[in-house]
Amino acid sequence: MPKYSVAIVGATGYTGSELVRLLAHHPDVTIDIVTSESNKGKNITDVHPHLLDVVDIELRSVKEISDHKPDLVFLALPHGVSMDFVKEHGLDKFIIIDLSGDFRFSSRGIYEEWYKKTHVAPQFMEEAVYGLPELFRDNIRNARLVANPGCYPTSAILALAPLIKRGLINPTSIVVDSKSGVTGAGAKPKQGLHFPNVFGNFSAYSLVNHRHTPEIENTLQMYTGYSTEVLFTPHLLPIDRGILTTTYSTPKKPVIAEMVEELYHSVYEKEHFVRVFGEPPTVKNIRGSNYCDIYATYDERTNKIITVSTIDNLMKGAAGQAVQNMNIVFGLIESTGLKHIPLNP
Repeated sequence: MPKYSVAIVGATGYTGSELVRLLAHHPDVTIDIVTSESNKGKNITDVHPHLLDVVDIELRSVKEISDHKPDLVFLALPHGVSMDFVKEHGLDKFIIIDLSGDFRFSSRGIYEEWYKKTHVAPQFMEEAVYGLPELFRDNIRNARLVANPGCYPTSAILALAPLIKRGLINPTSIVVDSKSGVTGAGAKPKQGLHFPNVFGNFSAYSLVNHRHTPEIENTLQMYTGYSTEVLFTPHLLPIDRGILTTTYSTPKKPVIAEMVEELYHSVYEKEHFVRVFGEPPTVKNIRGSNYCDIYATYDERTNKIITVSTIDNLMKGAAGQAVQNMNIVFGLIESTGLKHIPLNP
């Protein structure tokens, strides 16, 4: 018998459907209620046909949450909407894992500056724990509100944290160059994601002002204690899912390539979902899985340390990491329900 019941609020987007897919066969969890305001009354398979004969759940209104008593609620809602839910329900009834950006900062000012929204539940911001298990596992265990990280930040932070923590690089001159598939923009149709615009194309966007910039900087500083400055540029790839992030940083002390590679093996050797590669990884090798693959080396000619990391933006970058956080909160084996071998090709 499953030990815990969960709710998924906002289950008709890409992230919500991934949560349903992962939790449907989770041995310790039962899905109690799944909500969608625009599709309430329909079966989830009417919206996501790939779940046919696997999941049979009627979509409900979020207002019906009070009629249920889930142990944990996943908020797969847009930025600016999750905080309304937290403000209304608080943290006493159930644990909340929020997949939006509403609680990734402890500072209301930083959130409002970068997200251009007034935060309506600032009293909960300091209670939220940043849900990157490899760095903050001990804090996550007792959290009532987990802020699931952004997809780009996950790929960048896991790649940079060992270098900054060990004092190997200058933390104020880091370049992060990321490429993502189009599912990172959500399921709602947008002109810039129209097939003729994306197919065979490649573009940069949100230069100098992407909201994931302060998330990367703040999290690295919170974990390492070093004030960090990052130049972050995201790009859109003509693929559906996957992120590849390359970082460039300058050593503060003499290093060699073997030293850099050994650092990553020592830091991540016991982690379930970080794999250290001896060559640059590709997005094909993590598709459909919760892995983050990392390669690191040193270029003596330019005196730069280079990392390449890949994740599936809907898995380790969203739903997979949320389930990983849930496992930690419930005291389960962290990899439960997430041991998916990547799809390749």
